[in-house]
Amino acid sequence: MNYIKNYIEENKERFFQELFGLIRIPSISSIKDHKPDMIKCAEYWRDMILQVGADKAEVMPTDGNPVVYGEKIINSALPTVIVYAHYDVMPVDPIEKWNTKPFEPVIKDGKIWARGADDDKGQSFMHAKAFELMVKTNTLPCNVKFMIEGEEEIGSPSLGKWCAEHKEMLKGDIILVSDTGMIASDIPSITTGLRGLSYWEVEVTGPNKDLHSGLFGGAVANPINVLCKMIADMQDENGKITIPGFYDDVIEVSAQEREMLNKKPHNDEDYKRALDVKALKGEKGYTTTERTGIRPSFDLCGIWGGYTGEGAKTVLPSKASAKVSTRLVPNQDNQKISKLFKDFFESIAPDYVKVVVTPLHGGQGYVCPIDLPAYKAAEKAYEDVFGMTPVPVRSGGSIPIISTFEEVLGIKSVLMGFGLESDAIHSPNENYPVENFINGIKTIPLFYKYFAEMKK
Repeated sequence: MNYIKNYIEENKERFFQELFGLIRIPSISSIKDHKPDMIKCAEYWRDMILQVGADKAEVMPTDGNPVVYGEKIINSALPTVIVYAHYDVMPVDPIEKWNTKPFEPVIKDGKIWARGADDDKGQSFMHAKAFELMVKTNTLPCNVKFMIEGEEEIGSPSLGKWCAEHKEMLKGDIILVSDTGMIASDIPSITTGLRGLSYWEVEVTGPNKDLHSGLFGGAVANPINVLCKMIADMQDENGKITIPGFYDDVIEVSAQEREMLNKKPHNDEDYKRALDVKALKGEKGYTTTERTGIRPSFDLCGIWGGYTGEGAKTVLPSKASAKVSTRLVPNQDNQKISKLFKDFFESIAPDYVKVVVTPLHGGQGYVCPIDLPAYKAAEKAYEDVFGMTPVPVRSGGSIPIISTFEEVLGIKSVLMGFGLESDAIHSPNENYPVENFINGIKTIPLFYKYFAEMKK
């Protein structure tokens, strides 16, 4: 491992500057005005992949934002690792909550602070630098293909079709992903399961125009009140989702596996303290670890309507809208759930409002077998760097495209994440510990080494 440590030490300041160049591009896929930034970011990745030693790299069109594809084939008889990552990031709102400028990265208190510092620019950049390290030190033992997309944060709507169109080009043995996390900086873990996702926008309309709340209040239904009641009725007092048929395909996890899952270090009191909440809320009969790993969830992600400006305006609004999501467990089909929600939401709408449900995006859950050679290689790599066996965990998050890879390309994925819960991904003040960034670059080349040995 000395050659790995030496190369990182000699080049880490350059690594940071190159990463900062990537982070400074505000590649927000959900905002149309940032379309030029998406192209700029894809071109930055193309140039970087070539710079670190790929034989070829190009920006390839899709129905949406482009995919960056690059490869280095050293011997067709050797195994091929496909590195998947995404270059798009979440919006930065509320901007006033940031302590630094979101697209002007800084290192402070041992962390990189910026939007994308962790998700996924910091984590994906570890793979570029690990690849560079292996090429420059003549230790690359596998063929490598890069697939960097620009729509993960909006559900990867174009990537499945793009993969189907390029199946021959995307032949490989394993897909390697760093878009997940670890239990703690000194407790490595490998994500073995991801929840699926269904996401909608709903609109509730009452009167045909905004009304005076004094003249009409009490006689005409307020769409905001109605929307809040409809959403509240989606869960019962025990945290169970009330959509008919919602749990039909949920496979109950065995008592033995639940016991294993709960060996993950977790303390509810520390958890509450970190979040500044007095109590936790979730489905009755399950621990916090189980609620976020093996059980579905239902959440209102945004709500708006009426007057929200400064001061008062006595208005009974015409419309109210919301963004709604469910996290799904493996075996739940996101399209089936999407229809169940739409049908149910429309069925419970009272006569005094009209509702429109618009599905936005979704994806299936994913489970990675822990007996895969790639999983075992990742396990050994973490052991070498961290001095302990990584804990297998199921993540509450979703990466919808992972299940699509298996369906379309027939390739499993291994999720080697290095982020932490405290990294505030998707939130103001996103950050990524410098230590984790460096440890990622140390660990990834060892994965390649052990994976190549296991595939012989």
